[in-house]
Amino acid sequence: MSVTDDRSATFGELFRIGEFRVLFGSQLLLTLGESVKMLAFSVIVFEQTNSAGLSAVSWMLGFVPMMLGGLFLASLADRIRPRSLMITGEVTRVAVCLLLAFAGLPVWAMFAVVLVTGVPTAVFMAARNAVLPDILDGDRFVLGRALFTMTGAGAQIAGLAVGGTVIALLGPEGALLVTAVLSLVAVPLIRFGLADRPPRAVKDGTGAVRATLRGNWALLSDGTILGLLLAGWLPLMFMVGSEAVFIPYLTGMGQAGAAGFVLAATAAGMGFGEFIVGRFVTPSKRNRLGLPLVALMGVPLIGFVLEPGPWWAGILAFLAGNGLAYQLVLQRPFVDAVPEHQRGLAFGLQGSGMMTVQGVGGALAGGLAELVDVHHAIAICGGLVIVAGAFLWRPLARPALTTEPPEQ
Repeated sequence: MSVTDDRSATFGELFRIGEFRVLFGSQLLLTLGESVKMLAFSVIVFEQTNSAGLSAVSWMLGFVPMMLGGLFLASLADRIRPRSLMITGEVTRVAVCLLLAFAGLPVWAMFAVVLVTGVPTAVFMAARNAVLPDILDGDRFVLGRALFTMTGAGAQIAGLAVGGTVIALLGPEGALLVTAVLSLVAVPLIRFGLADRPPRAVKDGTGAVRATLRGNWALLSDGTILGLLLAGWLPLMFMVGSEAVFIPYLTGMGQAGAAGFVLAATAAGMGFGEFIVGRFVTPSKRNRLGLPLVALMGVPLIGFVLEPGPWWAGILAFLAGNGLAYQLVLQRPFVDAVPEHQRGLAFGLQGSGMMTVQGVGGALAGGLAELVDVHHAIAICGGLVIVAGAFLWRPLARPALTTEPPEQ
C-alpha cells in the first residue's frame, strides 16, 4: 500500500512493514550499543591515564573518522550490497569491543583501533540510510526519518544511563562485552529480516576514493542538491553552536548543574517537534513549514540577549529544539533529487557535512564567546540561524519534487 493522498503517514503503517521493523530494531540496538561502547572506552582511558583530557578526547574520537569515511569512501555504500555492509558493520563493532575490553592494548593502540575502524562506519551508516527509501514510500519515508531521529536521541540518552549502570555492575570491560552481544543479536536480525538488495551502482574499475570524490563533486555541482544540503547544514551549524556554549553560560551564572537540564530540554524539543511535524502535519502543509521552523529555531535563541535564568533558558532551548523539525521538510526532496545509483553516496556526504558543520559551529560559537558575553554569543547564533534560513529560502520553501511515491 502506498501513501498517495495528502495525508500524514501513521506509525501503525510503518510497523506493519516487516523490513522497517527489522531496520528500526537494528538501529535501536546500534545506538544503544554505541553509547555504551564510547562511555566504557572513555572510562578505560581515564583508568589507565588518570587524564580527564584524554578521556574527553576518547569520547569524541569516533566523529573525525566517520567524517573522513563519508568524504572519501561513501561510494562503497552504492557499490556493495547494503545488507552485507550492515552485517559487516555489526561484526566490526563486535571485534572492536572485544579488542578494547580484553586485548590489553595501551591507550595509543586503542585510539588507533577506534580511529581506523571508525572510518568505514560512515559507509555502514550510509548503506542503512539509503535502504530506508526502498522500504518506505511517499510520506512514510519522512515519518520513518522522524522516528529514527526521535528514538535515536532517546536511545542515546538511555544508552548512557544504562551504560553507567552496567559499568558500575560489571566494569567497563563488561559493558563492552554487552555492546558486543547487542551487535551479535543484530546480525541474524539483519541477515534474515532484510532483503538482499543488489548494489545500486555498477563497478567500473574506479577506486573507491576516486569514485567518492568524483561523485561528491557531481552532487555538489547540482544546484538543487547543493541547496538542499546547505539548507540542512547551515541553520543547524549555528543552532549547535549555541548549544556548545550553554555550559559556560550557566556555569558563569553559578548554575553549572542546570546545564544538563537545558541541553536535555533542547533534545526534548527536537523530539517533540519531529513527532508533531512528522506525524500530524500533512505533506502539502509540511512543505510550507521550512522557513517558519527555521525561524522558530532562531528566535528563542535571540531571547538569550535578556540573560535568562535556568528555567527560562530551558524553555527557550525547548522551543528552539522544536525548530529542528525543519530537517523533515528537506528529506523527501533530497531523496527525489539524488540519482538512485548515488543514494548511498549522497547520504554519506550529507552525514559527513552534518558532523563537520556541528564541529565548526561549536568552534565559532566558542570563539564568539571569547569576544562578547556568552549570552550575547547565543543570541548572535540565533540571529545567524535566521540569516542562514533567509539566504536559503528557495530550498527551504521548495515543495517535494515528486507528488507520486516511488515504485516499490
